[in-house]
Amino acid sequence: MKKLIAGNWKMNGSLAANQTLVQAMLDGLQGVEPMAEMVLCAPSPYLAQLQALLAGSPIAWGSQDVSAQESGAFTGEISAMMLKDFACRYAIVGHSERRQYHAETDATVAAKAQRALAAGVTPIVCVGETLTERESGQTEAVVKRQLAAVIHAVTHCTSEIVVAYEPVWAIGTGKTATPEMAQAVHAVLRKQIAAATQHPERVKILYGGSMNAANAASLLAQPDIDGGLIGGASLKAADFLQIVASAQP
Repeated sequence: MKKLIAGNWKMNGSLAANQTLVQAMLDGLQGVEPMAEMVLCAPSPYLAQLQALLAGSPIAWGSQDVSAQESGAFTGEISAMMLKDFACRYAIVGHSERRQYHAETDATVAAKAQRALAAGVTPIVCVGETLTERESGQTEAVVKRQLAAVIHAVTHCTSEIVVAYEPVWAIGTGKTATPEMAQAVHAVLRKQIAAATQHPERVKILYGGSMNAANAASLLAQPDIDGGLIGGASLKAADFLQIVASAQP
């Protein structure tokens, strides 16, 4: 099974910069069979641009969030069906920045995952512990609680989600979990998924948290790490493509 390398641009980009970045990625893939599946998750105003630039290419596109609501009087929200309109394959849900800055609860994240699946969009469900939680030995309990809420909501569709383990203390800090630390948590999540679905092999578990061109190969070599959710390195074409090249199936 090919690994999945997902770029999360966060709140970065412009029409001109996006065009340059995407074109550089596509140029780098010319005549090359990509080692991994790829997706770029962009701020919602740029989804139409990505659809135009990436249609027919090996790179899929997705959103960084989705509403927990289907439609209605929810000013500023973007529904899963709207994402589907722009042919989004993926939507990130429950990123630690959303949990922290927008007070998203496990229940909210679960509802968002449910909405995405109902519209045929694959949710990339983020889980992860803070530094305080890790230091107090709560890592396993925290990630299992966060994932359990989603499993409970999507029930028989659990095999259709993607999970991303992102230790909060390693996001944008330059700190990275060692491959062994990351693998240990991925193994816990794999066991939890196996207990929840008859097809656990379909669920990719990505590692996010300052994965970059230098450390990607050692992380992606771990048995339960099925790809990466890439922040800063996804804004540099050469780095993103190097991570993809590191992803041996």
